[in-house]
Amino acid sequence: MLTLRKVFKAFSYRDFRLMWFGACTSSIGTWMQIVAQGWLIYRLSHSAFLLALDQFMGGIPIFVLTLIGGVVADRVERRKVLLISQFIQMASAITLTVLVATNYLKTAHDVWMIITLSFVSGVAQAFGGPAYSALIPTLVDREDMPNAIALNSIQFNMAVTVGPALAGITLAKLGEKWCFGLNAVSFLAPVLSLLIISARFQPQRTKESVLTSLKQGISFVRQREAMVALIVLAFCMTALTAPMRTYFPVFVKDIFHRGAETYGWLLSAMGIGSIIGSLIIASRGNIHNKGRVALVTMTCLGAAISAFALSRALPFSYFSVIIVGASMMAVFATVTSLVQLITTNEMRGRVMSVYNCAFRGGMPMGNLVTGQLVPIYTAPIVVGASGGLLVLIAIYYLLFQRRVAAL
Repeated sequence: MLTLRKVFKAFSYRDFRLMWFGACTSSIGTWMQIVAQGWLIYRLSHSAFLLALDQFMGGIPIFVLTLIGGVVADRVERRKVLLISQFIQMASAITLTVLVATNYLKTAHDVWMIITLSFVSGVAQAFGGPAYSALIPTLVDREDMPNAIALNSIQFNMAVTVGPALAGITLAKLGEKWCFGLNAVSFLAPVLSLLIISARFQPQRTKESVLTSLKQGISFVRQREAMVALIVLAFCMTALTAPMRTYFPVFVKDIFHRGAETYGWLLSAMGIGSIIGSLIIASRGNIHNKGRVALVTMTCLGAAISAFALSRALPFSYFSVIIVGASMMAVFATVTSLVQLITTNEMRGRVMSVYNCAFRGGMPMGNLVTGQLVPIYTAPIVVGASGGLLVLIAIYYLLFQRRVAAL
């Protein structure tokens, strides 16, 4: 009982509970849409490049605009920013539902409409992401911040587990439009949570320009060498990990010769692994040697990605994906905790926007590069090489550039 209480300690805070359940519900819907959208694009075009382009266009606004989003998160009441972000993403999901339900999307030439909606949602996330990252730590006491971050990772990865599984069933039984429609409805959960929570962020009045505030955030990061290294690691991790998930439809159709349900189960297996990794980190509490733990786990992550790429046996692929999920979330939760603990509250929005820029920006960059390489070298070779490169980066920071390992 004491162990469970320790693992779920952040749930003792009412506002954190409300935000957790609201975000989890929305994330389930989002993952249902991610699965259905990837499947729809590949069904219409059978193009690995368009799969990667969709991921790139959804992620590039986050890479470009999230720094401005961080300034906004430090200047405007963060709940309001999040509410606007949720409404925009809901409208995008509704639009896609209508397009599919009316059979408007028929060929590869229509994929541009899906990609455009991904871009719109990405813009909303560029502002919502820093506001959410800055809001969550303020809902708990400082000593419970690592636990809250780990539990927040669990809600996301519960969604990664449940969402794709539901999407696979829904795709097979009801079609893509139901996945998109249910995602639109799921945004009501975080909206209600944001309206109910009592926490308020009162930004300090400032006459500084947005550019000046942005420079202050970047300067705060640059003055802390360990923070720079953490942000570089965040970028490398997502840039080299994201392509594996992007090309799941390629592995499912062209290598395993299976259907949408297998695609959903692969994503669910990754989610199960992620929950395991998050629970382990949550149970450890405020651990020492976080930097070393993150780097060793990143080595395991890269090895598991390469193992998946080389596998031709579906059961072993499921196992590899579980290890990928567990390692990825352990690294993410540990690195995020380090960044949050180093950061002051008045700078949190801007610093987390820099971190999110690297973390989320790695996804479109990785997908853009691999989108060019996969048609030439095939998905297994490119994904396997990405895993190997991640192992080398982790070893470099572990043995030679030791700023992170010393944290």
